[in-house]
Amino acid sequence: MAHDGEPRSRFAWCVTGSGHFLDEALALAARLPKVDLFVSAAGEEVLEIYRLHLDDLKLRFRIFRDKTASGVPVGMLYEDIYHTVVVAPATSNTVAKCAYGISDSLPTNMFAQAGKRGIPGIVFACDTEPVVVTRSPHGWVTLQPRGIELDNVERLRKIDFCRVVASPAELEAALDARLKEVSLAWNTSSS
Repeated sequence: MAHDGEPRSRFAWCVTGSGHFLDEALALAARLPKVDLFVSAAGEEVLEIYRLHLDDLKLRFRIFRDKTASGVPVGMLYEDIYHTVVVAPATSNTVAKCAYGISDSLPTNMFAQAGKRGIPGIVFACDTEPVVVTRSPHGWVTLQPRGIELDNVERLRKIDFCRVVASPAELEAALDARLKEVSLAWNTSSS
């Protein structure tokens, strides 16, 4: 797969089936330089539910969809295209899979292979507190993550090359720190 630019010059942003602060997460992605979206099958469904259409997102991002059994787009991690893998927002299902080394979707495969390559990952986990208030397509809802979801977040925090964040503000701070580490800056325009 051909790519442009310098080695390790791009962000790989993985979209899962979570709507938790989805608009805010993608707004942060749009402010970053050189971002590619890796969208799971569930992510595609949720994007549509939240009226975020792939055709519109293609105007800002290169998009790779979860359409191959072997996760073909993951191979770009071996071509040294990406310096950071972001999974935001991450469902409790994705968090559990990442925490236990299961890689059966495009986002979980990207996360696992990035770690094996020593590429830092940032995961915006959804279920991080005993009570979570989130926006659904029909309004705000209150969730009470179970102990297992909270335990999986803690397990994920122990994974090599992984930083777990729990809010849009923490995600922005982690991205800001990563930009500084790779000598890049936020985009100042929408172009």
